[in-house]
Amino acid sequence: MNSFAYRTTGLAIKTISGISRARLNMHDAEHLPTGPTIFVVNHFTRIETFLLPYHLHRLTGTPVWALADAALFVGKFGRYIEQLGAVSTRSPDRDRLMVKSLLTGEANWVIFPEGRMVKNKKIMEKGRFMISYAGGKHPPHTGAATLALRTEFYRQRLINMVENNPDEARRLADRFMLPSADGISRLPTSIVPINLTYYPLRARENALSRLAERLVEDLPERIAEEIMTEGAMLLSGVDIDIRFGPPIQVSDCLSCRAIQDDIRSPVSIGFDDRIPSRKCMRREALKIMRRYMAAIYRMTTVNHDHLFAACLKKSPVDRIDAENLKRRVFLAAQACTRSGEVYFHTSVDRNQTHLLTDDHYGKFSEFINFAAEKKVVRIDGRGIVRDAARLAGIFDFHRSRIDNPVAVIANEVEPLTPLQGRISRLSWMPGFWLKRKVARYLIKRARDEFDRDYDRFGSLGVSKPKQIGRPFLIRGDRRRVGVVLAHGYLAAPAEVRGLAEYLGRMGFWVYVPRLKGHGTAPEDLAACTFPEWIDDMDAGYAVIRSLCRRVVAGGFSTGAGLALDLAQRVPAVEAVFAVSAPLRLQDMAARFVPAVDMWNRIMGHIHLEEAQKTFVDNHPENPHINYFKNPISGVRELERLMASLEPRLSEITVPALVVQSREDPVVDPKGTEKIFKRLGSVDKQMVLFNFQRHGILLGEGADRVYRTIGDFLEHVRQSPPPVRAVEIPEINPPSVPETVPTESAPD
Repeated sequence: MNSFAYRTTGLAIKTISGISRARLNMHDAEHLPTGPTIFVVNHFTRIETFLLPYHLHRLTGTPVWALADAALFVGKFGRYIEQLGAVSTRSPDRDRLMVKSLLTGEANWVIFPEGRMVKNKKIMEKGRFMISYAGGKHPPHTGAATLALRTEFYRQRLINMVENNPDEARRLADRFMLPSADGISRLPTSIVPINLTYYPLRARENALSRLAERLVEDLPERIAEEIMTEGAMLLSGVDIDIRFGPPIQVSDCLSCRAIQDDIRSPVSIGFDDRIPSRKCMRREALKIMRRYMAAIYRMTTVNHDHLFAACLKKSPVDRIDAENLKRRVFLAAQACTRSGEVYFHTSVDRNQTHLLTDDHYGKFSEFINFAAEKKVVRIDGRGIVRDAARLAGIFDFHRSRIDNPVAVIANEVEPLTPLQGRISRLSWMPGFWLKRKVARYLIKRARDEFDRDYDRFGSLGVSKPKQIGRPFLIRGDRRRVGVVLAHGYLAAPAEVRGLAEYLGRMGFWVYVPRLKGHGTAPEDLAACTFPEWIDDMDAGYAVIRSLCRRVVAGGFSTGAGLALDLAQRVPAVEAVFAVSAPLRLQDMAARFVPAVDMWNRIMGHIHLEEAQKTFVDNHPENPHINYFKNPISGVRELERLMASLEPRLSEITVPALVVQSREDPVVDPKGTEKIFKRLGSVDKQMVLFNFQRHGILLGEGADRVYRTIGDFLEHVRQSPPPVRAVEIPEINPPSVPETVPTESAPD
């Protein structure tokens, strides 16, 4: 290896990193051993050939050489990569050089067991590893395993011969061009599986591909495809997850008696001699290959594209309901996250409720539009229509990443048996069952989270009984209309139980979520942010959407703001009611929150935390429910919620009811009037009561408020539901034949 060339490559990689938008994420680097190592890596792009040796050298401090395709060793470029330590797969001295460098520990090696780039990621057939490529199929190579076994065989033999047969030890040392047998490393050889996963995979024309077309006449199609695919990865922004598996200790695989006999044999053994234990060595190499292939692909970093592509491929029908597709992906992600059987991309580690609401991260819409662009699906007003032939896996190998990337993405997760099993079961699950499974999961998750928070923050004399804070579901008599109903700030679900039970007697299903930080202790609330409350409201919506055909959002105080926010973001919300929505606060303590918040920040910056004022006293109207302390940070989050909502009020067009008390001591009625005027709804009404309190859903006269809300909901129930097309931007959708197999109609 030429160290100057190696440093030059490092500078080149740093330069590329400077203009690239790719993000490199390394996981489990603690698995890297200190001794001689062979890194076995899945091979999907040319990027790996240069990127990995550089970063592995930085991690281990040992030069890393690589086996490279013989076709690359042409001209100046071939001479350059030779200087970097790359060895042609057709080099006659390849194996001897590799064994020698591993014996001495002077270099580690990167080997791609597939033998070539697997552009279609098709590496499984009938439950076994089988590499598909342009020329046909072949099983993965055992070369890395054989090389590791030979290295360890000669290491142990040299150590043995030094003591028992010095002449043979000197002969072997000469054979490997070693000064003496003492020059070998005593550390054992390891094989470390590595997986590289790229997300998102979007092969498109880019600056590099256009530049190549201008500079090179008759650019070979294969090279053009690689520049288009890998250039798009680097320039448009791709996450490259590099995951290291536990090392395989090769010395443990030499315990076979025949191998041990050859290690200790006094007979001279040449490098290419057919030793008696060769069959045993081949069996061990095959076992090791299967171990590292399973390990490599078990570490695939699963992302949203994988889940959607696999669900499309596994679907037993061609017409697919968009909401049910999202539910399947949601459940697949949650089940595998809990089991720990799958490594997920960071975007899947987050709360996935967004898939069931407004898709505010764009994971579903971006994938479906991409799939439509590649003609894997068609979109019409009634749903998604899959072209099963586009996922069958029969397509041009070298153009697969451009012409059929969705199939490539689906192929990548085929080896993940637990994930495939869950997706298969979910794909055959009827729509009504799928929805109820989502609802049961979300309700249980909310209750478990409350129990954990209560056990962590609850304290005697401060926290209310558990039944005050636990989320609950009221079952109606039919599934026509359901309500997601949110409680207020410093309160708990019990605050709106009276209204929920009243609506339940009218036949409505009602789910009351617990907003994060509530129902436990003020210290819990002090650490919460308003996006967490939005997530709780979204989960509540997803419960009702899974149980009922139509959804109404409602809430009291802060819950009213969350209901309006939900109605603006989620098109499937058909109506909204807001009781005492806090656009403007009248409480004097709240007016000093910005100043106190700034004071706390300054004190924290100069490390005088004891001077911070974290809470103000609260004198609640309902002491059996509300906190007696109000965290400053919580009021600030409430103000941020309403500030983010105010400019979006005009986008709410569904039927709306606004309820307020004229003499509310906490919420300024002028703020409620402002909300009402800004609503974009044609069908809207505002009702004012003459109560001298904020909590008008409890206490004397609350039944009048219940009747007002009940009448509004009855009006919604009697109104015909709006006709909705599938909630995906259409991309030149063709007409869909009536003969397309269809999912079961939702109940």
